[in-house]
Amino acid sequence: MDPYVILSYGGRKQNSKIASGQGSEPEWNQTFTFDVNNSGGSDLTLKFLDSDYGTEDDCVGEATIPLEPVLQEGSVPTASYNVVKGQEFRGQIKLSLFFTHKAHDHGVAAQEESYGGWGNSH
Repeated sequence: MDPYVILSYGGRKQNSKIASGQGSEPEWNQTFTFDVNNSGGSDLTLKFLDSDYGTEDDCVGEATIPLEPVLQEGSVPTASYNVVKGQEFRGQIKLSLFFTHKAHDHGVAAQEESYGGWGNSH
């Protein structure tokens, strides 16, 4: 298996690198940044896929990460989140969440989320 993840928040998506040859216990150790706004929603969605050359990539499962705790606390230590496909448990992903404020050029403060510190998924 050559897994990768599509992270989605507020209509924006970012892809992780492909963990080539890492099978069912990949490590990404990447950081992702999303601008947070009122219309973006309250969850981060992770969709796990197996990269297939020449055919459509296979969906392995999805995880939904609630953002309220990180918005309130500023960060959430590394935690495990369930990955499911339909109603079937497919494994877990470990990640850390960080929230920072970012000032824009127009003098209006915006909020930004960073996601990183990914560990093994099982």
